[in-house]
Amino acid sequence: MSVTSRFGVTLADSSRARPSTFAQPVVPTVNVVREGRVEPFLDSRPAKSSAPAHWDGITLENYAVPAVFIPRHEHPEAFLHLVLNGAVKYEVNTRGRNLRFTSHPGILFLLPRGTVDEVNWAGPTHRLAVAIHTSLLKHALEETAHQPEVELTEHWALQDQHISALLLEMMADLEDNSPAGSIYGESLANALAVYLVKRYAVRRVVPVVYKGGLTRNRLKRVLDYIEANLDENMSLAQLAAIAGMSPHYFSELFKRSTGRAPHNYVLMQRIERAKQQLRNSKRSIIDAGLDAGFQNPSHFARIFRKLEGITPSEYRAGHVSGELA
Repeated sequence: MSVTSRFGVTLADSSRARPSTFAQPVVPTVNVVREGRVEPFLDSRPAKSSAPAHWDGITLENYAVPAVFIPRHEHPEAFLHLVLNGAVKYEVNTRGRNLRFTSHPGILFLLPRGTVDEVNWAGPTHRLAVAIHTSLLKHALEETAHQPEVELTEHWALQDQHISALLLEMMADLEDNSPAGSIYGESLANALAVYLVKRYAVRRVVPVVYKGGLTRNRLKRVLDYIEANLDENMSLAQLAAIAGMSPHYFSELFKRSTGRAPHNYVLMQRIERAKQQLRNSKRSIIDAGLDAGFQNPSHFARIFRKLEGITPSEYRAGHVSGELA
């Protein structure tokens, strides 16, 4: 598994109705349970959260916090925690054990659902906190979809570059205002779930290796849906449901069939639609971006320039003058 660029991650290696076969519940915040009450993981507000992106089955929050004691709590979802900055001592009390560690960038917590603990941080840290709904883990692979739950192993000072890279890329997508919509973050979340199930499940899972790509009919259904819904914030679960398979296998087979990951294909189709609109002098540049599914004019202009090397207005001017085909 490798994350290669903002829009080129390798993931595991025409109705308007929203398909829901593999849709996961939205996890709005990273919560814990204290004395029977559901509360935020930390008292402070996150500097950045995935909540506005509406990723299915997962939420990610970015915190910068001082030295802090986090009182006894239970994690209602599987929990990941990545230290970004801060070489400080921390003490964990869980299941009658006192564990002492020193954090440094890259240290991870990986905790199964139901873990009860309290943590004392001796100094300031900058970190990512992630809650993963059990259904996202269950439906990561067809081999685990029938199981009532996928239990993960517990780790308090884990180093895993694959997990870190995926979490950092998810954070980078949020910082970039998710130019492909929620589909890219969900693709990363699905890749994370697949990796966790394969590497850290209590019961080892060996997935089937699929060859070839999507069948012609399945691929046509998906491409037609994308074309008809480019102005919508479509999700990976929607596209996988149209193909009738899990998001993991859909992502693999779609890339083999088209040469692009689903999120990258959707983004490039939005750019192509915008270019078609820009070639029509009766359409405003603002409407061209909005009709192609971009959030606002500044977002459209920034992503268009990033991918095309020129601004939308420069593209229109070049087309009108005949400099661009």
